[in-house]
Amino acid sequence: MLVLTTWNAPGYEVREVKGEVFGLVVRSRSLVMNLGAMIRSLFGGEIKTYTELLEHSRQEAINRMIAQAQARGANAVLSMRFDASQIAGTMTEIVAYGTAAVLDPAPGAVPPAMPPSV
Repeated sequence: MLVLTTWNAPGYEVREVKGEVFGLVVRSRSLVMNLGAMIRSLFGGEIKTYTELLEHSRQEAINRMIAQAQARGANAVLSMRFDASQIAGTMTEIVAYGTAAVLDPAPGAVPPAMPPSV
């Protein structure tokens, strides 16, 4: 599945647009994680447990978005974006969204190889 932040893919033509797809994840931080982060914030620097939680959450949101695109018969997601928000001060919502599309190699072009499907 090709996932791009651009609205087109060099070397490909959009044959069909399948519509908007998204992947949504809501995560809660544990009390222990919050206490550790508060202690870390006293000394400054990166709070690695939060960084890892957000990285994992973003990847899960992308995986869910890709699954929706595949279910619609798409081989690409164009204009992919992330959005995040807080819920009740203890949870974070992360959504990856974009436009599912079917891409074909452009006539006469030698497009880069598509990555294998997830």
